[in-house]
Amino acid sequence: MLNGILKAAAAVAAAAGIGYAIKGNRIDPAAAAARTVNAAKVTTKSQTAYDNGVALTPPMGWSSWNTFRNKINEELILEIANAMAKSGLADAGYQYVNLDDCWQSSQRDENDRFIADYEAFPRGIKPLVEDINKLGLKVGIYSSNGTHTCEDLPASLGYEAIDAATFAEWGIEYFKYDFCHSKPIPTSAPYIEKLIISTNDGTEIASFNAKDATLEGHARLASDSKHPEEYIVGLSSNIGSATFSGINVEEDGNYVITLIIRKKGLFYKYARVEVNGDTEYDLYAAPTKASTSDGRLQLTIRLNKGENSVKFYNPFASRMDAAACQYIRMGRELRKATKEYAEKNGTEEKPICYSICEWGFNRPWNWGKEAGNLWRTTLDITATWPSIISIYEQNVRLARHAGPGGWNDPDMLEVGNGELSMDENIAHFSVWCMMAAPLILGNDIRRFIDENGNAKTDDPILQILTNKDLIAIDQDKLGVQCRRHKTNLKVDVLVKPLENNELAICFFNKFGEEACESVSISELLATDYCDLPVADKYVCTDLWSKEEFIAIDTIGATIAPHSVKVYRIKVKEG
Repeated sequence: MLNGILKAAAAVAAAAGIGYAIKGNRIDPAAAAARTVNAAKVTTKSQTAYDNGVALTPPMGWSSWNTFRNKINEELILEIANAMAKSGLADAGYQYVNLDDCWQSSQRDENDRFIADYEAFPRGIKPLVEDINKLGLKVGIYSSNGTHTCEDLPASLGYEAIDAATFAEWGIEYFKYDFCHSKPIPTSAPYIEKLIISTNDGTEIASFNAKDATLEGHARLASDSKHPEEYIVGLSSNIGSATFSGINVEEDGNYVITLIIRKKGLFYKYARVEVNGDTEYDLYAAPTKASTSDGRLQLTIRLNKGENSVKFYNPFASRMDAAACQYIRMGRELRKATKEYAEKNGTEEKPICYSICEWGFNRPWNWGKEAGNLWRTTLDITATWPSIISIYEQNVRLARHAGPGGWNDPDMLEVGNGELSMDENIAHFSVWCMMAAPLILGNDIRRFIDENGNAKTDDPILQILTNKDLIAIDQDKLGVQCRRHKTNLKVDVLVKPLENNELAICFFNKFGEEACESVSISELLATDYCDLPVADKYVCTDLWSKEEFIAIDTIGATIAPHSVKVYRIKVKEG
């Protein structure tokens, strides 16, 4: 959220050497600047697409943040869910009721699990999920990939597996993962002098000097006059690796590796530890001002009976690599948790739609489809026309990255919020539908039902949000985000291919004066993103006025300021 952007932006812009310490399976912020400890085991063989079977069309739902910020509770969320069910929003396709920041307590329980805020959610989250599921709706929840959320509450860095398992147990079906208090993974690697393998009781099994390693890439041996012991350098930024082979153990099990490192530098260092080519662990070395020349890092790893190998390297050449790794890790834990919970309890698996809220700092459109189901491409939206235009301009350029199961996310809808005019509300909703954006409402939808629980069908904002023709454009199963076909800077012409060789065209007037614009169908047919068949006549339907007309080639419109004209085009039969 906005109050966390400056802190997170500073973290992203900081030197790559900034890191964090992990204690056991959880973050220990107090220890981060004082000692080096290792993270929990991770496996990093990732799929080429997230492919969890959900979000085959852009997700639709509601989120608590835009309107209610940190003032949420169980009563409010249940009222929202009932309003969604009774207003017609659920019938229109909106299905997720998402709790954003501030649903949780400021402490975890004795097992390091999240606790819902005791006062706001006294029953906890699981009973709330069950009540909302009974309405035919789904529930989403929120955390951040840093040490704290944007509102400074407990977050998931170092707790990924625990939190994913908790969400699976609660029945959560949507998860927004923010970027506040994020900690960059260093691109620098420690310098290795020696590797020692021992049992948990301290019995040494094997010992290797730096020269015993197989070095690849830019990895090499170095020494200095004061401390002649050779050590390995050149493992940083994915340019080199060091592998120690011939590690023989008598039985499968957990063993301790002790890495003797050369102490250098006032910044964190990181090494990926790969055992036998598949299982991987994280190892962090703290900044040092110590007077001694070497230090010790220890890590418990699993070895197989017989011969083993251990490889050290740093795969991160940039902050973007590290951010992708962090988000991919949580996505993997979510998939694992829902599967394991279903198998353990003999129930049908409830996949979790995974929303990556990285703000676009590290170009998530380049790696998001491997990590999750949707990825934020911008900073937070506000209910102002300049904000909507700014976010649109960033997101509209990214069409080639979106598709079924993975969507560019220009943030939640502000329709019905702030001082937006009706034309601006209509344009905002229309352009989001053209961009195949997730449609996550951010307004108070309780306004759409009366005191008797009946829908206020004449409410103009409800009519915008339930326009079935625009929703059909957004939810089209072809899953193509619109392209900006042309622009004169004031008016953009957006083109979105649809199923059954149909087409949506939007004239988007971004400025404060009435404007005229047109487009030639024959011109569109010459592009590589239009599947409309060649025909003598085309049926054009205005998706807001519902008027139809026949076009031979040119389609034109006069567009009011801050407004749109949206048409669905198909071949006229007969």
